[in-house]
Amino acid sequence: MKKRLVIIPAFNEVGSIERTVEDIRKNAPSFDYVIINDHSMDGTKELCDRLGYNMVTLSINSGIGAAVQTGYLYGHRFGYDYAIQIDGDGQHDAKFLEKMADIMEEEQINMLIGSRFLGGEGFQSTGMRRVGIRFFTWLIRMLTGTTITDPTSGMRMVDKEVMHMFANDYPKDYPEPETAVTVLKRGYRVKEIPVEMKARAAGQSSISFKRSIYYMIKVPLACIMTAFGD
Repeated sequence: MKKRLVIIPAFNEVGSIERTVEDIRKNAPSFDYVIINDHSMDGTKELCDRLGYNMVTLSINSGIGAAVQTGYLYGHRFGYDYAIQIDGDGQHDAKFLEKMADIMEEEQINMLIGSRFLGGEGFQSTGMRRVGIRFFTWLIRMLTGTTITDPTSGMRMVDKEVMHMFANDYPKDYPEPETAVTVLKRGYRVKEIPVEMKARAAGQSSISFKRSIYYMIKVPLACIMTAFGD
């Protein structure tokens, strides 16, 4: 069986990290996992240490991009064939992981995205965020000719080749739409399957109103530069 890794970026997720790991252990037993603790200040590290979880701790708070890239570096260094990001806030359901890995292998997919919108089940995000998501779906289609229904989904499985690429170069923040454009423009095979997501189990999202404005300016520009940069 090919080696499979779950990357769990975590910043101040003491209220949900145990549930996230136990969900993986129960519903995706063929996967290893690594928690990338982004210098949490709320007891996340202490809880994971006490429970004996596999964890890499960053010495400073570096942001979601750096945390996920650290996970890809870990996966590349230890020879994993597939890696998938599962957020530490409990929104992603591990029961879909085995199916996703099987599809990756059977269909020779380079990136497989779990879309909350294809099936219409589970938590569908907030109204304002759905507007933003639809905008990125439109933008990515304009730039690449491919429709991605859930371009902000962090639940994305990649193969060894894309993992190596992300280990070497990954956006600092809000990476999902930009990296989808990167993968598509380089000719990799990308597919979506329906998954169900849940509302955040605990804690607060890092995307405030002010950050949302920054997001809607920075990310489209980054996608456009990526599409026309090569």
